[in-house]
Amino acid sequence: MRPTILVVDDDPAILFSISGFFKKTNYKVHTAPNLKEGREIIKKDFIDAIVLDMQLPDGNGIQWIPLLRKKYPALAIIMITGAGDIPLAVEAMQKGADHFLTKPLNLTELEIFLKKSLELSNLRKNTINEKRLKKNISPFWGETDVMRHVRKLANIAAGSDSPVLLMGETGTGKGVLAHWIHEHSQQSQSSFVEINCTSLKGELLASELFGHKKGAFTSAVEDKQGLIEVAHGGTLFLDEIGDLDLEIQTQLLKVIEEKQFRRLGDIETRKSNFRLLCATNRDLVQEVEEKHFRQDLFYRINVFPIEIPPLRERQKDIESLVSYFLSQLGSNNKKISQSLKKILDKYNWPGNIREMRNVLERAHLLSNGEELKYEHFPGLDLFLSHNIKPTDIYNLEYMEARHISEILNQCGQDTQNAARMLGISRASLYRKIQKYQLK
Repeated sequence: MRPTILVVDDDPAILFSISGFFKKTNYKVHTAPNLKEGREIIKKDFIDAIVLDMQLPDGNGIQWIPLLRKKYPALAIIMITGAGDIPLAVEAMQKGADHFLTKPLNLTELEIFLKKSLELSNLRKNTINEKRLKKNISPFWGETDVMRHVRKLANIAAGSDSPVLLMGETGTGKGVLAHWIHEHSQQSQSSFVEINCTSLKGELLASELFGHKKGAFTSAVEDKQGLIEVAHGGTLFLDEIGDLDLEIQTQLLKVIEEKQFRRLGDIETRKSNFRLLCATNRDLVQEVEEKHFRQDLFYRINVFPIEIPPLRERQKDIESLVSYFLSQLGSNNKKISQSLKKILDKYNWPGNIREMRNVLERAHLLSNGEELKYEHFPGLDLFLSHNIKPTDIYNLEYMEARHISEILNQCGQDTQNAARMLGISRASLYRKIQKYQLK
């Protein structure tokens, strides 16, 4: 992708020479004779680097740097200054400029500094991205044929810019796989921008996606950059896209097709060239048939589908997954007994890999470094012996009843001590004993 640079200088000869030189070296170039026009350009297009003159007709370029650095933290900034303005150039560096050059300009030298500044920009993008991701978790591919096929498709997806649709039940690892595809793609040096379409609805979701102009609605107290704009040059991941409102589906279709959008309340058209990844736990074909999801949007995002199987269809991976997660948790007990393995194999895992990790994390904490035993997996043994539905195993009331029963047993049915250990009053304990019909 060609880097886009903005040159702000009031000298037409400098604008002409820089623009002509960099257009020949595979850069996209915008020019502006003053700060006002420079601000308008950076609103309309994504700028990778700015070559900024210090003395301009409507102000000093230095004063713009803190605002640029705050709003566009990864932006590459090079200052141009006269020979007598070196102290001011140093001030510009202190406020966030990457480099400065003195006039008359040597264009070859400017290109070298521009490349260095763009490298710094990529490092800043990576840092921002790492903070957003918090930590990198790789998918567990396992040993089953179906997961080998998923990995093959993921490798193909990583080498392409086509939209990818990840399908599978909740907890199967769609988000983790989306991160992996991004990290192994051409967009890996740019941002991975994720939004969960379930958590926000209507105007709030539209504002997150497209951004808004000050005054667009009651709480819009300032201009806001949308995540589509933030994702320029990188990856936009729409998790649970099947939950999108139909109105936003229509707006999103236009963005995907034209790579253009408008912020809420704004008339300016903006551009964003992003790679699209989507995920859903819904049957989108059925959603289309029931008129809950636009057919044209489905065709647009379903270019390269990847379906992740539920854990109950990957029983051969159970033992390896247990060892993998226990290793991540820092447990010395990375293996489990055959009898315990049988229980884990027979459990239906309705929450899939996410549930398994939570179960093992709890077991690791309960074991306190000792060998993992049945009692470290509350609920799973009862699932087999009492035919409890898998969806009821982690029902809060069920877990509370089991916990109270265990405490009562530890206290020899002494309700006063049990209430003290539970941190509740004796009257509350009696009400819960009656509610859950505990003996």
